[in-house]
Amino acid sequence: MASSLTKDSAGNPGGKTFFGHPRGLATLFMTEMWERFSFYGMRALLVIYLVSGGPDAGEKSQGGGLAMDLATATAIYSIYLAMVYLLALPGGWFGDRLWGPRKTVAVAAGVIMAGHLFLALPGEPMFFVGLALVAVGSGLLKANISTMVGDLYNGPDDPRRDGGFTVFYMGINLGAFVAPFVIGTIGETVNWHLGFSLAAVGMGIGLVQFLIGSRHLDEKSSRVPNPLTPQERNSALVKTVICLAVAAIFYTAVGVTGHFTLNWAMIPLTVLGLLIPVGMLVRIKRDKDLSPAEQGRMSGYIWFFAAAAVFWMIFDQGGSTVQAFGSSKTATEIFGWSFPATWFQSINPLFIILLAPVFASLWLALARRSREPSTTVKFSFALVFIGLSFFVFVVPMMMAEGGTKVSPLWLVLIFLMHTTAELCLSPVGLSVTTKLAPAKYASQLMGVWFLAVTAGDSVTGLLSIAGADLSTPAVVASEATLAVLAGFAVFMYRKKMTEAMTEVK
Repeated sequence: MASSLTKDSAGNPGGKTFFGHPRGLATLFMTEMWERFSFYGMRALLVIYLVSGGPDAGEKSQGGGLAMDLATATAIYSIYLAMVYLLALPGGWFGDRLWGPRKTVAVAAGVIMAGHLFLALPGEPMFFVGLALVAVGSGLLKANISTMVGDLYNGPDDPRRDGGFTVFYMGINLGAFVAPFVIGTIGETVNWHLGFSLAAVGMGIGLVQFLIGSRHLDEKSSRVPNPLTPQERNSALVKTVICLAVAAIFYTAVGVTGHFTLNWAMIPLTVLGLLIPVGMLVRIKRDKDLSPAEQGRMSGYIWFFAAAAVFWMIFDQGGSTVQAFGSSKTATEIFGWSFPATWFQSINPLFIILLAPVFASLWLALARRSREPSTTVKFSFALVFIGLSFFVFVVPMMMAEGGTKVSPLWLVLIFLMHTTAELCLSPVGLSVTTKLAPAKYASQLMGVWFLAVTAGDSVTGLLSIAGADLSTPAVVASEATLAVLAGFAVFMYRKKMTEAMTEVK
């Protein structure tokens, strides 16, 4: 996308702007677009590749997958997503204390590309190595690239800030929209591993673009805000080596004795996905270096975190429970023309692209009239609407119980509701995190924000491991009820949340 020719009086003095925003937003927009292209292309294939060749595969599946049942595939998918966002926490630490955000993003892109190349190799061991590398790289990239977006603006009160994050969010969804048509189609209909290799190509393009366009970024992105002392560096290295050694010894013993199953890996990861977010919030909240105002803002932030965890627990099932339903129980034909089931994953990003500008304009128009809903009201609406989407999902699930293939329009409606809820929570959540973050934890709190996804997906993973059938109407309705109740709770306590945040509405 071309930059506008208007001058930017703040954030990029004397330079061209990108739709009225600092020129560096274009670089970050494109980097995130290509990273999301690779990420969502692989994600569109993940569950149907895992079940391909097994009892839960769709009728038109090409075979050649890992032949897992849907419960195991859902658990792996949920844990993978949980780890992607869990690793945003050390990713923020690397940006804050070791490399700085800009260098961390460059390294992350290379790791992600390597991960997709491993996925392109046949064999289950290569698959899990690739999945782990993509998770590590995505974690390194996430917190730091969002922090760099915030650095482009003149503090929390810059009126363009929320709009800038919404434009950035459109980059995410542009890549996510195109990916299923390219990676999903090739992977699902031609060869799984060729699809994964296209994801590596996409990330490679994103890396080259970032290196070329990084000169437009704010100089703060190259700085290490709180560099490690030599003593801290040595201590961190020793602790890392000890942890890796303990894990290696333990899992070697389990494997040698013949007791190893996937649950030995999945259960500890899901438990960590719940304990670490809570531990991080408690540690930051109890930091005596924080001022009373920062303490108050952190109290309000904990409410946002809990609300977001419930939201993502349902939203991320769009790539597992909903996608599996689309692959096996939804008609994938329109007027006699057949399309790959992975295309369902393009519906949500398409609606984001169409509706994000509408929402951004709506917030600005309401703000000019002093009628913009508070962040708490936006969050409560998001929770209620995501819950209602799963109540809607119950209808086609019941219709398909007799073997009937339901209309794909049901999934279109569900993803439309997901999108509407997402636009009230996700870009707003990114922005409010940069506003509420204490200076000492600028990148790390962005990592904590992504841990809300970890917590939500960890719950989904634990439910799948425990044997709960997430593809039944009763379980889906229960999740929907939880989200709606959480939304009402946020709305009822909105005044207390706002008061705790002091300077942020």
